[in-house]
Amino acid sequence: MTINKLIAKIEQWHDDHNLIEGATDKDQVLKLVQEVGELSDSVCKNQDIRDDIGDITVVLINIMARNSLTLEECLAVAYDDIKDRKGKIVDGIFVKD
Repeated sequence: MTINKLIAKIEQWHDDHNLIEGATDKDQVLKLVQEVGELSDSVCKNQDIRDDIGDITVVLINIMARNSLTLEECLAVAYDDIKDRKGKIVDGIFVKD
């Protein structure tokens, strides 16, 4: 299945479960933080992280749909922000100049 079909199915699932009209961005950001915590737990335990990353993406798709944004649009804005960034790796973390 293509990424666009998966996104459409996820958006429909959100709509079917009243997570567009029945939730808020604040609700969804709180859910996102919970899912990031699960990812952190899996990383620390050296477990499979695919479901955690998928769950995070599902929540982000909800937030994007609620705000009439697309994944491509958000990634393009983020890339434009980082493309010329300079910095270095410190203790495994990129620190911008």
